[in-house]
Amino acid sequence: MWKQFYEAVKQILLLIHKTEQHREEIKELQQQVRGLASALERLAYEVHRVSEKVDHASENEAHEREKLALRLENELLKFERRLPPARKDNPEDKD
Repeated sequence: MWKQFYEAVKQILLLIHKTEQHREEIKELQQQVRGLASALERLAYEVHRVSEKVDHASENEAHEREKLALRLENELLKFERRLPPARKDNPEDKD
């Protein structure tokens, strides 16, 4: 009978000890989860910021390409105005 009582008390003390360990582990895990949630928030913010930068850079590059195309067109128009008018070949002049 005392042996059963001793085993029961021993089991209760062991369970109390394990329960305390689990509580401490749960607190640590909760703290880790908070830290990870905070890091995830910062990461989401940075991803959003980088995405906006990429969009902005893409728009700038499109504007630059458009400006270059317009400059090229402008230079071609200037060049065409400099050329002398095309002369017409007279069939009578060839002889």
